[in-house]
Amino acid sequence: MSHTFHIPVLGLAFSIDTPLKVARYGISSVVSVVDDDLIERMRKYHSDLNSIPFHPIHKASKDCRSTRIRSYLNLLNQLVNEQFAGLKCEPFNAGNEIDRYFNLLPESSVLKQGYDLMMEYPDGDEKKIFERLLRDRMQQGAIDVNIMAKVDKQNYSADGEYSGDENTDALAALRGFAESDLESSVILSAGMNPKLYSYLETFADFYPDANGNFRKKITLKVSNYRSAFIQAKFLAKKGLWVSEFRIESGLNCGGHAFATDGLLLGPILEEFKSERIKMQEELLGMYKSTLAEKGFELTVSPAQYISAQGGIGTGDEDSFLRRHYELNKTGWGSPFLLVPEATNVDDTTLSHLAASTQDDYYLSNSSPLGVLFNNFKNSSIEQERLNRIAAGRPGSPCTKKYLCNNTEFTDKPICTASRQFQDLKIQQLESMDLPAGEHERQFSQITEKVCLCEGLSASVYIKNDMLKKKERSAVAICPGPNLAYFSGVYSLEEMVGHIYGKIDLLRTSNRANIFINELNLYIDYLNREISNCLDSMNDKKAKYFQSFSDQLQQGINYYKQLIPQMTGNTRDYMARMFDDLALSEKQLCTIAIR
Repeated sequence: MSHTFHIPVLGLAFSIDTPLKVARYGISSVVSVVDDDLIERMRKYHSDLNSIPFHPIHKASKDCRSTRIRSYLNLLNQLVNEQFAGLKCEPFNAGNEIDRYFNLLPESSVLKQGYDLMMEYPDGDEKKIFERLLRDRMQQGAIDVNIMAKVDKQNYSADGEYSGDENTDALAALRGFAESDLESSVILSAGMNPKLYSYLETFADFYPDANGNFRKKITLKVSNYRSAFIQAKFLAKKGLWVSEFRIESGLNCGGHAFATDGLLLGPILEEFKSERIKMQEELLGMYKSTLAEKGFELTVSPAQYISAQGGIGTGDEDSFLRRHYELNKTGWGSPFLLVPEATNVDDTTLSHLAASTQDDYYLSNSSPLGVLFNNFKNSSIEQERLNRIAAGRPGSPCTKKYLCNNTEFTDKPICTASRQFQDLKIQQLESMDLPAGEHERQFSQITEKVCLCEGLSASVYIKNDMLKKKERSAVAICPGPNLAYFSGVYSLEEMVGHIYGKIDLLRTSNRANIFINELNLYIDYLNREISNCLDSMNDKKAKYFQSFSDQLQQGINYYKQLIPQMTGNTRDYMARMFDDLALSEKQLCTIAIR
């Protein structure tokens, strides 16, 4: 691979066309395929921008969702291939795109070292041979696709007839990717969906060719080893290979947060490291057996990578994670929201992010999925939510319906952020005659939900002047809390240079180590959850919270042993880590469960 990091999926729209901005430089990124209306509009935008004829795929047309997704992914693939082919043909001169490709590479890259050596060669035949060798070894970044496995709404025709299991949102999105021209990975996140996982089995591109290569690969985004192994075994028994486990911090991440039961990133990575070979061997046995039954002869054992993401903040942290835990790569997501040439953040939101502090980031219940959601206080959608409550009209018009999952009041699922649901729920609340304090608490819970379908798409429409008349412009954005330590707007060179330790964008920041930051997020989370349950605490909840606390203490003990192994850091840095760890441990000990 050209680079040792990738850019994970960022909301619905923030990385919707990031491959067009970074793939030609060898940087892989991930596109969300939740919103096919957004995808269709982006296909028109980039078709027009590149003078390519555009033929709309109407919402009422057969298999509209998967066709839109396939067509957009094919367009991305076509344009990136053209960009990369053009870049490779450029002369090696200062300022050309081909030079930018090599200068963005880490200093440890053999390709970068070869480029530096070639540039010192005198002009002549030997230099031309050297240039040709370098061009032959260049690789473009992957256009990977993210599917949230459990965001799988059922769909109905205009006359109310169910359109079938293969046309639910997640399965239709998978079909769009599987039938596209891409040779890349689908990243399956947000839990296991057996129906979706079984559907993978029907597409030939997920099986190896005669040389053991895959046109389409499977990546699981996971938060712990046990979950990863269970999901991978399910797939292996179907003859499907997991090419990568993408480990994400439960709380120190962007977007939806899936809090583990006190399991911290360091111990999780340690378990993957120690069990990696054993897991691969067991999975390979199942995989080979099923492939043989399907008539495939496996001549080469497939590779299986492990990466980590969520809260990485410095080049030293990045290199330590890759070295100590033997990771193949890392993921850097939220910091790229501050890189306008890589992602889609409108100017107003960008200025708020660049000037933000730690207090501006918080863990919320604002997602209609009922899953914790990393939120940003200065987003315009939050102000819109408050304005609607003040006007006596809480909730949002539900136009896209991607997150409709509640049937408390209706036969067909509706969204908990919708005006329809919140009106019905508030009417129910008013009939309960609760004390003022409890009424206010439940009212806040109902009205905290916001429309993510429109909010997470708005920024790209604003930035590219694509807003339609009367279309909402309120922006929802979901950075990880680590973004608070970055305080500027950066070029691609600056951010990539920071990742590789060439420059330091945090030199004025008093930021703690990644492991300490995550630990403190978990302690705050535990404290908050216990506080919310004080009036309803029972033995089951107390046992859970105690187990959670014990798990955090085990993580602290692990870090006490790890810190001396963090070679390459100064004594002052490690001393501070020990001090920070001691403060966190003291805070944990003060939490009273009952």
